[in-house]
Amino acid sequence: MELVQSTPFARPARLSARAGVIVSALPVLFLIFDGAIKFSHIAPVSDAFAHLGLPAGLASGIGLLELACVAAYVWPRSAALGALLLTGFLGGAICLHVRVGDPLFSHVLFPVYVGALLWAGLWLREPRLRALLPLREREPVAKS
Repeated sequence: MELVQSTPFARPARLSARAGVIVSALPVLFLIFDGAIKFSHIAPVSDAFAHLGLPAGLASGIGLLELACVAAYVWPRSAALGALLLTGFLGGAICLHVRVGDPLFSHVLFPVYVGALLWAGLWLREPRLRALLPLREREPVAKS
């Protein structure tokens, strides 16, 4: 029986993919909870929609849209599309919070934090995205 040796690049790629899944898990779990709770029609959801100036009847549709975007993000073949759709979705949340004058760091920027975790997780688990958006070290300046 012949043992197949792995290349020295296999392990970092595997570790990066695992780290990406871990980083992606937190915002995905939050977004699934946030989307699912919109179907419950409980008081906090109705209160939040009233505070944002949205009719409570839109909650189910927005929850369905959010869950569909998360599903696209979680499915590996459409993860980049899902990240783009969720970026737009979260941008709308930022706009609503700015419009009603909510606090900056806790409400307005919270969707930015969620989006940053989504993109960081995708960047770690998707080698094609890392090739497209590489993190580079600063190039040395030539001395004259």
